[in-house]
Amino acid sequence: MKEQRSEERNLCADLVEIHWKDSSGRNRQATANLEDISPSGLCLQVDVPIPVYSEVRITYPSGEYTGVVRYCQFKEIGHYVGVQFEPGCRWSKTEYNPLHLLDLGELE
Repeated sequence: MKEQRSEERNLCADLVEIHWKDSSGRNRQATANLEDISPSGLCLQVDVPIPVYSEVRITYPSGEYTGVVRYCQFKEIGHYVGVQFEPGCRWSKTEYNPLHLLDLGELE
């Protein structure tokens, strides 16, 4: 898949919850592994597919992010879901610092 982000991704690992509505309008929730994050979006690994264009809410212990699913691909051990944050919703380390975070920019 072609890289579409203009911002550098930070590799990370942490458990978060993702919430969305399925095609029949029922509320759904799953535990997800946070794979990477940038100021404008993130990638999660989940056990179930989440439809592209679904509006989602990602919760972590002290807050939440909202956004839209841009892709969902199955790869070997799960579904990788890319989420673009809603306008005005941006990630920063001071707001949420994932359990394991690798800022690739700091390695240069």
